[in-house]
This record gives sequence, structure tokens and C-alpha cells, in this order.
Amino acid sequence: MKTRLELHNKLVELFGSDRVYYQPPENLKMEYPAIVYTINDMYNAFSDDIKYYNRKQYKITIIDKKPDNIVISKILDLPLSSYDRHYATNNLNHDVITLYY
Repeated sequence: MKTRLELHNKLVELFGSDRVYYQPPENLKMEYPAIVYTINDMYNAFSDDIKYYNRKQYKITIIDKKPDNIVISKILDLPLSSYDRHYATNNLNHDVITLYY
């Protein structure tokens, strides 16, 4: 199983910036564009009453003033990723991706 820090480093690499935040506190003043990610769920697979597979599901939100940040397609190129939705709030575009990592 890969670690959250490995995912963090991968997101920084794909994004080309250190504006990647894991569960940021509400008082943090973020600069945009940015990526915010959290653990959303865990997937466990069992066989013969034995857990043989465990993978975490992350919700990754790309926040940008532009509606089409290039990192969206880079993250979607990762295995086990899927695009969930787009929404805009406070003049910022939010693209949400689910990724098992």
C-alpha cells in the first residue's frame, strides 16, 4: 500500500508547485491555483475471511481561477482515478477527482 506522503509528493510533482494541501486548517490563507485533498474512504477486499487488499480513496480538489487547469488531465492519467464533478464558488473553479492510491 502506498503512503499518503507518496501521494502528496506525486501531486506536487504533477502540479509543479508546493500549493498542495492535505486537510488544510480553515484559518490557512491559500494561494491559487492549489490542490486540496482528503481521505474519502477505504476499500478492502477479502477472500476466505482474510483481508488481502486495502487501498485508500482520496478526494482531490483542484482550485483555480481558470476553468481548465492542465493538472486535471495529469491526475486523471493516474491509474484508478475518475472525474467526479465541477463547481464554481467565490469566483474559483473547483474540479473534484476521486483517486484510489
